[in-house]
Amino acid sequence: MSPTALPAAGPEHGHVTFLGAGPGDPGLLTLRAVEALSSADVLVAEHEVLDVIRTHARQGVSVVQTDAGPSSVSPPGTGTPQLTVVDGTSTPAAVPGAARDAAHLVMEAARGGRRVVRAVSGDPGLDTYAAEEMLACAAAGVPFEVVPGVAAAVGVPAYAGVPLRDADGADVRFVDARTASERCWSEVGVSDGTVVVSTTLDSVAAAAAELVSAGRKPDTPLSVTIAGTTTRQRTWTATLGTIAQMLKQAKVLPSPDGGRPVIAVVGERSAAARREQLSWFESKPLFGWKVLVPRTKEQAASLSDQLRSYGAVPHEVPTIAVEPPRTPQQMERAVKGLVTGRYEWIAFTSVNAVRAVREKFEEYGLDARAFAGIKVAAVGEQTAKALVAFGVKPDLVPSGEQSAAGLLEDWPPYDPVFDPIDRVFLPRADIATETLVAGLIELGWEVDDVTAYRTVRASPPPAETREAIKGGGFDAVLFTSSSTVRNLVGIAGKPHNVTVIACIGPATAKTAEEHGLRVDVMAPEPSVHKLAEALADFGMKRRAAALEAGDPVTRPSERRPGARRRRSTT
Repeated sequence: MSPTALPAAGPEHGHVTFLGAGPGDPGLLTLRAVEALSSADVLVAEHEVLDVIRTHARQGVSVVQTDAGPSSVSPPGTGTPQLTVVDGTSTPAAVPGAARDAAHLVMEAARGGRRVVRAVSGDPGLDTYAAEEMLACAAAGVPFEVVPGVAAAVGVPAYAGVPLRDADGADVRFVDARTASERCWSEVGVSDGTVVVSTTLDSVAAAAAELVSAGRKPDTPLSVTIAGTTTRQRTWTATLGTIAQMLKQAKVLPSPDGGRPVIAVVGERSAAARREQLSWFESKPLFGWKVLVPRTKEQAASLSDQLRSYGAVPHEVPTIAVEPPRTPQQMERAVKGLVTGRYEWIAFTSVNAVRAVREKFEEYGLDARAFAGIKVAAVGEQTAKALVAFGVKPDLVPSGEQSAAGLLEDWPPYDPVFDPIDRVFLPRADIATETLVAGLIELGWEVDDVTAYRTVRASPPPAETREAIKGGGFDAVLFTSSSTVRNLVGIAGKPHNVTVIACIGPATAKTAEEHGLRVDVMAPEPSVHKLAEALADFGMKRRAAALEAGDPVTRPSERRPGARRRRSTT
């Protein structure tokens, strides 16, 4: 608990936390911000800010939007409030007509002793309206606190590879072009320090002209960053005198995005040569790549997190749905056999198998203690993690290949002297291969091969996703099994020929080729994380080749070759 945390909200006035949500990257939320969000009863914020903070809110928290929705660009307090509840379905509800501006929204939400988080983009101290809302709280006797956030004017240049100060030192001035006075422009114009300008994309040229008119040299370097700290970030470098022409020649403007906010840094520290060396974020191997992850929803989370660390934008499309077995009696007998001492070993070959057994345990009022005296095997790290989360530490995890074959490599043969029981419980999918069963029998074990769950083809994704798959809207797709290939093509169509195809192993690659796809990336071993690493290595080499050739770095979806030949199998 932070020492700044206040005691429980009062029964009459509640409590308000004015919270800085940072410039866009959810990873920039402070620990104190996450703590405040987890205990909030009500969230008050604009739509884009809600997208950053709501994952840290508890189930059932009320959400009040201060703008009209995703397409709104109105300043806080000018839109129509929307009230929803974070419960997985989130249905809008009416907000009293009197509560139209953000201050009223906060006051209404704080009544009845509720804890309110009023979240703003960047830092509350730099927000145009936060101070007024704080004064309203003070006047009404509502206790409040302030949780600072990373200001866009500081965070965005850091992500763009533009340091505001270095060993040489320099004055740093922050200017909001929307409210800057003539005197302000004059002061920064005669300065030789770094100027950080908050403006919009279509107003960058006007801000540059103001600085030149005020005395800045036209050849002063300038960097402009849009969607800073997010995987949509894009940065252009030019000079004060050339920025207008550069944006026009690059066909950046005119654009529907012209009204979007940008951060412009003026000064020698934003020079293109320096940025090429310091641009750590936009040079990530898969930066901005839209990667399709066709897996079950539950299994995609850790893989998606890894892809994000490479700068990618993962898009999860369930291709396989997991359902209970058609006849549960076999599973019920096996779980009862665990309790009565029928088995020496239980082997888990997937996270889904762990989940199926755990659900059956909960149905019978059992917990991890039922595994006492039974040896537990897990096919790989992800399955082992699922067991640990259940409260069970596996006795055997393959030291080499994480597969049924790898598990057999380390599995001990049955020894009647040391093994009082010769039977293994193997809960698995209805479509699993017989490799493990045959191998265990060969080692002298009796196997109860039990269908713990069924895998069926999932419902088709939305039309927009299907069109993106077939039309080249995705940069890459990760296939983690032959069934994901068959099911994705079955429910959504074949990926476009510009999409990079990455497969977890030879069998999956063969299935992809049978469906007319050329495999670009193969994991060095059958692991989803090694597959993601292999895709990142592919992206890094692709980027390096473009730079070496003097070509612009583009994503696969930005190019449209006429045809893509299938890889030869001869």
